[in-house]
Amino acid sequence: MEKSALQIARAAYQPKLPKALRGALKAVEGAPTQSVADQDEVKKLFPNTYGMPSLKFEPVEGKMDTAAINIGVILSGGQAPGGHNVISGLFDGIKKLNPANKLYGFILGPGGLVDHNYKELTADIIDEYRNTGGFDIIGSGRTKLEKKEQFDKGLEIIKKLGIKAIVIIGGDDSNTNACVLAEYYKSIGAGVQVIGCPKTIDGDLKNSEIETSFGFDTATKTYSEVIGNIMRDCNSARKYWHFVKLMGRSASHVTLECALQTHPNITLIGEEVEQKNLSLDDVVTQIANIVKQRADAGNNFGVALIPEGIIEFIPAIKKLIAELNDVLATPEAQNLGRSEQIDFVKSHLSAANLAVFNSLPTSVARQLALDRDPHGNVQVSLIETEKLLSTMVAAKLDQWKKEGKYNGKFSAQHHFFGYEGRCAAPSNFDADYCYSLGFNAAMLIAAGKTGYMSSIKNTNLPVDQWIAGGIPITMMMNMEKRNGEMKPVIKKALVELDGKPFQYFASQRDKWAAETAYVFPGPIQYFGPAEVCDQPTKTLALEKS
Repeated sequence: MEKSALQIARAAYQPKLPKALRGALKAVEGAPTQSVADQDEVKKLFPNTYGMPSLKFEPVEGKMDTAAINIGVILSGGQAPGGHNVISGLFDGIKKLNPANKLYGFILGPGGLVDHNYKELTADIIDEYRNTGGFDIIGSGRTKLEKKEQFDKGLEIIKKLGIKAIVIIGGDDSNTNACVLAEYYKSIGAGVQVIGCPKTIDGDLKNSEIETSFGFDTATKTYSEVIGNIMRDCNSARKYWHFVKLMGRSASHVTLECALQTHPNITLIGEEVEQKNLSLDDVVTQIANIVKQRADAGNNFGVALIPEGIIEFIPAIKKLIAELNDVLATPEAQNLGRSEQIDFVKSHLSAANLAVFNSLPTSVARQLALDRDPHGNVQVSLIETEKLLSTMVAAKLDQWKKEGKYNGKFSAQHHFFGYEGRCAAPSNFDADYCYSLGFNAAMLIAAGKTGYMSSIKNTNLPVDQWIAGGIPITMMMNMEKRNGEMKPVIKKALVELDGKPFQYFASQRDKWAAETAYVFPGPIQYFGPAEVCDQPTKTLALEKS
């Protein structure tokens, strides 16, 4: 692979490690844990991996000598900056334990384990990918590991390669699968450990022990750079409203962080829309009022940030989607053609939900009824929410103009920033954090743990003060309906409306709406003063302040 000048320079960067991971260490166990909700149901489903203690690593004198082992690694789900550093940290960690240890990468996600598609990751390969973005070292995939046949097929290649542990790098669904796999292998005495690493740029895989998911730092800085560029253009031309949709299907963390970085005129936070029980028309009116306010001051331009999952946060539409998921999960719906499905849906919806369905633009209604992801959920990222909202705002402003309430001009431009951030070269924070997560996973394996997630805490402080350890994945579980059935899944972390990041945003947004108070963060700086290039996200800094 030919390298750019940036790759060559970044390859020389040596990620920093917490003190506990630099030499010999011991695992200090905390109190037994329980799931965040539905304790009885989760405990019943995970009798072998429920209630285990959290743990942290502490440095000790001496050396760590372990018997030679082989490890497998899987990249699962959507890409996030820093995945390659998790793998390089894992590689360096197992080689530190014993130079004879080997690392095998399963190709294109969990499907590689089931289909026995793998390659050994040697030092030469690892060195090609240090501090780079993307998941292309072994590729990723979205195969769900949930059936006994898959587990048993995976076990065949695990035994053939002499693998002692599997590390699954993924988001909430992928780590739920990791937990199920750990439980199964432990229940049959397979002698295979399973460790998870918290990945998602959406920022919704976090709790008291997982302070941030990797990739969030880099992705939000990447998006904020481009939003800043658009703001500069917006403030130069002074004739467009830019509607920017951002990734974040189930939570609005990305949108909130980008707002804190750039100070847009309008920012929709899905969790607030839901709490206030707003209708689609309420949201449109809210936007139109700010457009009018700025037009009255002579400013017929602005920037609005919209989380991709905003539609699902509108209570009436959320209820509709929940019933649609149930209707489309029925056996009768599975074999229908696309045109037949619409009629089937309409004939099986309750009166209230049918009224909402019929009120939506035809294109949106069709997407809600027809398009599903592998988990049976609506693919909200396919809904062009930014265009839907700007079109509805334009219609409302036209109506106000006829009524003599509005005399401005409104012209919209549309953007969706998603894939642009998923494979960006990792920031210094993500390079260090991901390397530590992978190295830490190696230590969890050495400690004999299974069903644990690699955890690095104190991440708002310098790396020297980070705390390494692990938490049982069952601790993050609750029961949710998926494909019409109740399933154990990791509970998503939503934006906390009483939390410091949102509260600070709420205290500033009226000012940002009225004024043109844009901030232009510029590109991520890899080299330069630490106070510039080693900063955590605004979200993390506020949460830990």
